[in-house]
Amino acid sequence: MDNAAQGIAPADLPLALAIAGETLRRVPQLDALIDGATRLPLADDAKARMVLRLALAQKLALNVPDHAIVATALPLVEGGPRRLVHGVLGTLLRRGVGARDDTPLPPAVEERWGEAWGTGMVAAARRSILRRPPLDLSFKDEDAATSFAAASGGTSLAPRHVRLSSATPVTELPGFAAGDWWVQDLASSLPARLVPTGAQTVLDACAAPGGKTLQLAAAGHRVTALDRSGSRLARLRENFGRTGLAAEIVAADLLDWEAPEPFDAVLLDAPCSATGTFRRHPEVLHRVRPSYIEEAAALQRRLLDRSAGLVRPGGTLVYAVCSLEPQEGEAVIAAFLADRPDYRLTPSPVALPVPVDEGGRIRVLPGLLEDEGGIDGFFTARLVRAAA
Repeated sequence: MDNAAQGIAPADLPLALAIAGETLRRVPQLDALIDGATRLPLADDAKARMVLRLALAQKLALNVPDHAIVATALPLVEGGPRRLVHGVLGTLLRRGVGARDDTPLPPAVEERWGEAWGTGMVAAARRSILRRPPLDLSFKDEDAATSFAAASGGTSLAPRHVRLSSATPVTELPGFAAGDWWVQDLASSLPARLVPTGAQTVLDACAAPGGKTLQLAAAGHRVTALDRSGSRLARLRENFGRTGLAAEIVAADLLDWEAPEPFDAVLLDAPCSATGTFRRHPEVLHRVRPSYIEEAAALQRRLLDRSAGLVRPGGTLVYAVCSLEPQEGEAVIAAFLADRPDYRLTPSPVALPVPVDEGGRIRVLPGLLEDEGGIDGFFTARLVRAAA
């Protein structure tokens, strides 16, 4: 981000980020408009195409006046295809380019998700990528969540949760300085809810940035937060300092770390493609390739095997990924269970705001809770190790 924003004045940075984000959300739609107004096709990486994408995104998503769009686009092609950009942009603006309620996703993504989940899921994803996600807050205390929701007009979709549609900066919301809550998408809060209640020893195996660790600590567990990234753990420490919660924080690689003793429960939110976060991070749809998903799934399997060995007999193992790829969710768990007969899937111990199958697996897809503002894509499975 620092390199990408180099040379941009701080006052202009929010607009620059908004333009970049809205462009990434609409690339196939923008390219269709551009290709419909040019006699000869532009290369995918042509400067003219890039500038036209940025300009049209402002028209479709940000309500920037036409004259301002032209005035900011043309200097980007000085000494280059200025005439082409001016002509194509003028043609499209005169036609009256209008906003839509949905937009195509990259073709490879639509093909992959269509095969895995069906056309209904793809249609829901096309809608949700254009809708600003609400702000989800997780609270240390249910009473505080209830009071906050009543005072703010927020909605609670689960215990210790409040959803807001406010654009108020997070640091200015009531209770931030006091550490009453932290920002956490509702989907991201589901795995920690699957850990049995009651004070237990719990390992958060890939803990940073720490939302789930905070949940576990607030629930009264004795938590060990493990992550190999020192910089990401720094953010976790900041959140623990602000909230006043406590955990043992360990900087180490799960694959090499030796635990002093088995845990009552291990939560593994494994590194993944993060395609489930495409509403907030549309770049993942352009960055993630099948080879990356395959490599991520192999790492997840290794981490899951390692985590399984850290659970005491009779203990709980929760596996999660913020991915919409079945290779990283269902397939990983199926392969694990085929090799580990000492583990079995078990139902959720609490009611959840999303469907849970009879085995205890949760698959969150676009379209779920759509009327309430939507939710990130996620897969979670709850397993119990056989007693000795």
